[in-house]
Amino acid sequence: MKKFFKRFYLAAILVFLYVPILVLIVQSFNAGKSRAKWEGFSLRWYGELFSDARILNALYVTLSIAVLAMIVATILGTLAAIGIYSMKKRPQAMMMTLTNLPNTMPDIVTGISLMLLFLFTKVDRGYFTMLLAHITFDTPYVILSVLPKLKQMNKHTYEAALDLGATPTYALTHVIIPECKSGIITGAMLAFTLSLDDFTISYFTTSPLVQNLSTLIYSSARKGIEPSLNALSALMFVALLVLLIIVNRRTAESK
Repeated sequence: MKKFFKRFYLAAILVFLYVPILVLIVQSFNAGKSRAKWEGFSLRWYGELFSDARILNALYVTLSIAVLAMIVATILGTLAAIGIYSMKKRPQAMMMTLTNLPNTMPDIVTGISLMLLFLFTKVDRGYFTMLLAHITFDTPYVILSVLPKLKQMNKHTYEAALDLGATPTYALTHVIIPECKSGIITGAMLAFTLSLDDFTISYFTTSPLVQNLSTLIYSSARKGIEPSLNALSALMFVALLVLLIIVNRRTAESK
């Protein structure tokens, strides 16, 4: 009986979480605008989605920021992880606390803090500030993805490479980075996924003139949900699902 209730509880949670998403995906193929009546299968809203200049511009902003933030955050996070790994025990513990702090704070705190920083420094909010915010948000996740691979590495490998005549740069690029490559890739994919999906931080660090998909959906939803947004949400869900599956598989393989 206890086993039955456990399975029932798990099934109820999955139904509660995913049935609304399934309904949204089905409605994206509804030929009519009504969400209460099925008027036949159609790709009409997908066609309108890709002919809408606002959505295409928001898609460009979303993807370009996600890619750029992923690249910069991966470089910064990898170098920071190597630096933290080489520290002594007490400074390393302090740096790990500082690294974990942004991950434990609510996104709204990070978003408002960055917004106040940009206002204080009189930096106009837009594409550049959103990019900086995403890099700031993504970097700790890269650090936490790379550090476990560094800890699995023999700490004397780098010193051995130097003893054999390698320069520090050569040892870094040909010894350390290949050893933690899987962690770097996992961190990069995680950074891309988080940036692609972020709303709260993007909302506070950009202007109404520069919108990514999440802020565009939010502003459009207040006026009434257009069926083309169902199609957009369905595509975003599928894309993020695929990326999360890849990240989870790489994380499991790196353990």
